[in-house]
Amino acid sequence: MPFKQVFSAATTRAAVHAAVAVLMVMWIGTPTSAWGQDKKMIRIGVTKIVSHAALDADEKGFEAALASAGFKEGVHVSYDRQNAEGDPVKATAIARKFEQDKVDLVHSIATPTTQAVVKVISQIPVVFSSISDPVDAGVVPKDSAPGKKTGSNVTGVSDMWPVALQMETYAKFVPKAKTWGTIFNPAEANSVTHVKAIRAAAASLGLKLVEVTVASSSEVEAAAKSLVGKVQAITITSDNTTVANIDAIARVCDQNKIALFAGDVDSVPRGAIAAYGMDYFLVGYSAGKKAALVLKGVKVGDIPWGPVEKFSLVINLKAARAQGVAVSPDLLKRAAKVIE
Repeated sequence: MPFKQVFSAATTRAAVHAAVAVLMVMWIGTPTSAWGQDKKMIRIGVTKIVSHAALDADEKGFEAALASAGFKEGVHVSYDRQNAEGDPVKATAIARKFEQDKVDLVHSIATPTTQAVVKVISQIPVVFSSISDPVDAGVVPKDSAPGKKTGSNVTGVSDMWPVALQMETYAKFVPKAKTWGTIFNPAEANSVTHVKAIRAAAASLGLKLVEVTVASSSEVEAAAKSLVGKVQAITITSDNTTVANIDAIARVCDQNKIALFAGDVDSVPRGAIAAYGMDYFLVGYSAGKKAALVLKGVKVGDIPWGPVEKFSLVINLKAARAQGVAVSPDLLKRAAKVIE
């Protein structure tokens, strides 16, 4: 069954909640496993594909969860924090480094880095986060589903966005916008998954979608400029290449009165008009709770992977004014946070 189908099923949510409820009992308190009882410093390798607000928030959330579970940095754990800087080859080199160093656990942030990790590492526990579709990305078994155990050395937290609901919401900000654009790196599996969902959502709303691809961060601003005169609005996927450079996209949108929308709330202060999305600190925090279970002695393959299900609308009125959009009172009432 495709991930997008199992992701939305109520039975899946029930399975996630039931399985995690049992395991969370073990999460509360101070370290109790052999790792926590002896004097050994636990070594955790952290790898992310690139640094941007959402992934940085994810990393902070992960470490906050471990600290809350009693695993304090410098006391119980040490972190080897690595950044692949958008380079899949470097991501693989980082994974090999962690394997050679025999770290105790790996926290892999985003799809490309996790794909590199699971190809290289088979004996060290891996906890992923910020992956849109772990099944399609080959991170978890093909027959796996949210709320299920992987039976492997991997578990984690998905950040699949409610794309149809996002597009429906964003269209209400700019009802006259009939042609939308999106920019993404096709080398990122998560981006390809999201763009497929955006195509379907746009079609259902009677909107035309113009797609522009990039291969690196240096191409993002030019890609945004190529949409000038062709689209009235732009929506950004979970693509790490574009999210890391959303400031450049926002500048183009401000200068040309193009409405810009994001899928993660961390991009809103950086120039998007709005995002109906998730707080990536909570994505990382959820992954950190799973990592704490591993460090307390639970087999990683027995810990179900699953999604974060809490979404909220965040609006940036300054960006809306810069891009020539008047936000309706109804949308403002729906917002969990409004940036003036």
